[in-house]
Amino acid sequence: MIDYGKKNILGVLINAVDYEAAMDAICRAAKERRGMAVSALAVHGVMTGALNPEHKFRLNHFDLVVPDGQPVRWALNRIYAVRLPDRVYGPNLTLGVCSRAEKEGLSVSFYGSTEEILSALKKACGLRFPKLRIAGMEPSKFRQLTPEEKEDVIRKIRSSQADILFVGLGCPRQEVWAYEFRDALSMPILAVGAAFPFIAGKVRQAPRWMQDHALEWLFRTWVEPRLWKRHLLLDPAYLFLIAIQMLGIKQFSQDGQEPVSELLFG
Repeated sequence: MIDYGKKNILGVLINAVDYEAAMDAICRAAKERRGMAVSALAVHGVMTGALNPEHKFRLNHFDLVVPDGQPVRWALNRIYAVRLPDRVYGPNLTLGVCSRAEKEGLSVSFYGSTEEILSALKKACGLRFPKLRIAGMEPSKFRQLTPEEKEDVIRKIRSSQADILFVGLGCPRQEVWAYEFRDALSMPILAVGAAFPFIAGKVRQAPRWMQDHALEWLFRTWVEPRLWKRHLLLDPAYLFLIAIQMLGIKQFSQDGQEPVSELLFG
C-alpha cells in the first residue's frame, strides 16, 4: 500500500496513492459513516482547477484526489520522486471499491448519467458482483437543481441507507456536486465520470497499451469527437505548465478562492 500524502501539481493537491490505499480510505470512511469527497483526476480535471480559482478551492478541500491520468502520475513521480507504479484509474477504482463493498457487506448507490446507462451498469455490476447490495440509482436531470430538488436528492440518498455513493456527471460538474453534498451525506462520494458508461459497456475503452502510454486521449477523441477541444488545447497547456513547475520557474499556489454560490447541477 502506497500513500505519500497530498502533492501540489499546478496548484491542485493530488494524493500520491495507489489503489489499495485509496480503497482502504474509502471503505474506512464508509464504515465510520463519515462524509468524504473523492475524485479521480486526469489532465482535464487538474487543468479545471489550475485555471479556475473557485474550482481549485473545491478540489483542494476534497478528502482524496487520486491521479487518474498517466501524465498526472508521471508528474508526481518526476517532481516528488514518489515512484507510483500505476495511476488510479476511475473505472478501475470503481470496480475495486465495488468488489471490496461486496466482500465487506457495504452497499453502494449510483447518481448521474442516463436511465439507459444506469440500467446497463446495474446489470454489469450484478454479473461481476452478485452479492453487492445496490441501494439506489438515480439519473441526472442534466440541468441545475432547485434548492427543493437538492433537498429531495439528499433525502432519497439518506433513506436508501447506501454506504458509498458514486457520482457520474462529468468533470467538473461531478466535483462541484461532491463538494456541495459532502456535508449533507455521511458517506464517501466518489466522482468517477466516465466509469458509468465504460463499466456499462456503452462506451469503448482504449486498449491497455494506449492507456499505459498516455494515448487514451487519442482513442477517446476518435470515439467521442466532441472531446477534441479538451485534449488538443488543455493537454499541451498542461505539459507546458508542468515543465515550468519541474524547472522551478514558477511555484503554483494551492490557495484558491472560496465559491460565492452553489452550482446545483444534477
